[in-house]
Amino acid sequence: MSGSENEVRLRIAGVVRESVVDGPGLRYVIFAQGCPHRCPGCHNPETWDPAGGYDISFLEIINDITANPLVSGVTFSGGEPFMQATWFAMLGIALRHKGLDIVTYTGYTFEELLVMPDEGVRDLLAVTDLLIDGPFLLEERDLTLPFRGSRNQRIIDVRGSKTAQSLSKTL
Repeated sequence: MSGSENEVRLRIAGVVRESVVDGPGLRYVIFAQGCPHRCPGCHNPETWDPAGGYDISFLEIINDITANPLVSGVTFSGGEPFMQATWFAMLGIALRHKGLDIVTYTGYTFEELLVMPDEGVRDLLAVTDLLIDGPFLLEERDLTLPFRGSRNQRIIDVRGSKTAQSLSKTL
């Protein structure tokens, strides 16, 4: 990261410094502020308003994450991380350089993300190892699923998929 890393800021609702339910291993979870999906029964409705939450610099968040040597990965949750795709992608690149893997939650489907014209969306997909996609559907709620809230949501190995490989080549 450049010297301007203190100037780049994410709008977040908060963090969980140690989680084992938001992806594999011990994870640091960042909850993006702002969400267009507004799923009925959402676990985090306080993240919906894009003006809510608070700003945090890359340097602050990277220092907080790396303060715990036991953390093996970082999860971008929400809210909707793809509303700030460029910034989360930049953060993801910095975190991958530190040996951390990235899980990204989204209310969009993988297919919807692939056709979005925003370059930041492609960048965030390219830095994501696992994607948990799809809106939370209350009628599909299933508390037995690992890392998901409803049966329609999928765990996609973005890093291992052919689509992700071709995505990386175009960036």
